[in-house]
Amino acid sequence: MNATFASTAALAALFSGVLSAADPQLLSLVMPDVKVMADVNVAQAKRSPFGQYVLAQAETQQLTQIAALTGFDPTKDVSELLIAGNGAAQHSGVALVLGNFNVTGISNAIAQMKVGTETYRGVTIFENPKKEAGLAFLSGSVAAAGDLLNLKAAIDRVSSPSVLPATLLTEIAQLSAANDAWALSTVPLSSLKAAAGAPPIPGLGSGAANALGTVQSVSGGVKFGTDVVATIQAEADNAQDATGIAGMVQFLVGMAQMKASEDPQVQALVKALTVTSTGATVNISLALPSAQFQELLQSKTGSQHHAHSHE
Repeated sequence: MNATFASTAALAALFSGVLSAADPQLLSLVMPDVKVMADVNVAQAKRSPFGQYVLAQAETQQLTQIAALTGFDPTKDVSELLIAGNGAAQHSGVALVLGNFNVTGISNAIAQMKVGTETYRGVTIFENPKKEAGLAFLSGSVAAAGDLLNLKAAIDRVSSPSVLPATLLTEIAQLSAANDAWALSTVPLSSLKAAAGAPPIPGLGSGAANALGTVQSVSGGVKFGTDVVATIQAEADNAQDATGIAGMVQFLVGMAQMKASEDPQVQALVKALTVTSTGATVNISLALPSAQFQELLQSKTGSQHHAHSHE
């Protein structure tokens, strides 16, 4: 699993919501040896004020033009996104989207771009110029994208559905029930490509990478409501390693608090963080009023815009 894919999964989980359970149809298309997953559902995000705020930020003139051209509006027509990978190769994985797709309109718009196509099991795959990745509509309600190997495997599973391990399905059900958004990795962080060659964290040096390398699995979720509540659980090798990781995170939180001493919004965010360890488990949680979290994002977006306008 490469850094780009892992980062995409994490960002997707943070800025959308999920249904009370991941859609079984999408889960049936996931590779049976999946190791990293993130579930995203725009439909649920629309039900919370914070989700509505995020969607409003996504509505741009470009998206309006795309909707007019294709009859497809991602902010209205996408219900759920499930991203999965097994780390078999770099730049590998599949994104499965549940929604309402105007397949003819979208296909005609893509065809005007003169992209490459191939037909696999009766399904048209739109491919990138290097023929490394593609996009396909498995039906009017399911689309899939990813590297060609994983994309074709997902198409195969339309007629031969995947059966995921019972323990993984249980964890997915628990994460979905407790959160509006979630992500998980069932493998050690040290096995992910993102861990290789990671730069030292200021103030901690290379020891931070070594500490994180003891994490055997990790999961996290976000719940939108009156408060934005985020939780992360990481399983370390042992209790001693878990204590060390918790201490490292607490140190970073302390550094952030000192650097943001004159920013009350960041101070509130840092103070809302709780880091503990119980046995081999590291628990990180954050709870911040939705309105306050929205104000924080608005202030940061405004600061970045102001900085860019003076470059």
